[in-house]
Amino acid sequence: MFNWLLIFVPICIAVEHFYPQQHLLVFLTACVAVLPLAGWMSRATEQLAERTGEGIGGLLNATFGNAAELIIAFAALRAGLHDVVKASIAGSIIGNILLVLGAAMLAGGLRHPEQTYNAAGTRSQATLLTLSAIALVLPAAYSAAAGRGTTESIQGQAVGMHEVVLLSVSIAVVLLAVYGAFLVFSLITHSTLFVGSVEHADTGDTPPPWPMQKSLLILAAATVAIAWVSEVLVGAIEPTAHEFGLSSVFVGVFVVAILGNAAEHASAISAAMKNHMDLSLAIAIGSSVQVALFVAPVLVLASLWVGPAPMDLVFPGGLVATVLLSVLVTGQVAGDGRSDWLRGVLLLAVYLIFGMAFFFVPGVPGH
Repeated sequence: MFNWLLIFVPICIAVEHFYPQQHLLVFLTACVAVLPLAGWMSRATEQLAERTGEGIGGLLNATFGNAAELIIAFAALRAGLHDVVKASIAGSIIGNILLVLGAAMLAGGLRHPEQTYNAAGTRSQATLLTLSAIALVLPAAYSAAAGRGTTESIQGQAVGMHEVVLLSVSIAVVLLAVYGAFLVFSLITHSTLFVGSVEHADTGDTPPPWPMQKSLLILAAATVAIAWVSEVLVGAIEPTAHEFGLSSVFVGVFVVAILGNAAEHASAISAAMKNHMDLSLAIAIGSSVQVALFVAPVLVLASLWVGPAPMDLVFPGGLVATVLLSVLVTGQVAGDGRSDWLRGVLLLAVYLIFGMAFFFVPGVPGH
């Protein structure tokens, strides 16, 4: 349906090349260019899910969908923009479990009165999100304690900062190990919890699924294109935001996260409207799990070699509280194996409230 919008991909290239100072124009063309690419990514994911099951299909979508965010984060890491990286991590977690999941439940609920999915698999993912929230709280708490304890001397404060980085690296290793264990759990030992709980009837009019090679090729090509367009978009988003007087915190947590999750938006909503809620939840919640347990730890470890200084896991208190509340709300809404449009509205309302709160946070001079 959006294939004609692919014309905006070369338009975006031309505008970014010939009119790099027209930040708003670059921003708008990049936004439109992402839409058809996300649509193709969604279609390829659904085709893979037809052959591999909804759990693996959702995992593949989350992996390819987060590739663009990982590429953008590495670019920010090399520039030493740790605050931007942290804001994008928190924004991605919040956006996936509130915005993407809420929009999917709303869209699916408007077409189907009540939808069901495997509650056990969803609860296991919600537990992993709780673990990731704890992992964000502890470094911030330790940093506050170490900061108070090392204010007597500059040397003592340096030692305290070194310990915060060491703690962050240690937690990153644990989170990666937990993510590896989750992959074994979801793909091998307990794969039945993630294959889907609803049988979808074959009407005879459904065309056969694409070959596996075609699906993977289109998924990879769409991911590469989205990664490139996303870099162009992020390069223009900060000056555009300044033109409209938006704070850097709001831009990092909400605007960048919404645009970075365009592929997940399209895939999760499309799957929910087709009553494939296991696939939809595997994309939305699974993407947050992957960001928290894989992307964030990888960035912490990579910062030891990339960029001017190591990055820690000390997130600002407001971001930590937002992630914690988002995880708690999602666990309550999605834990019983059923969904309807009202639950989608509730998740979207929480996201909107958070967005309004961050919108009124004043910008920090110099950022």
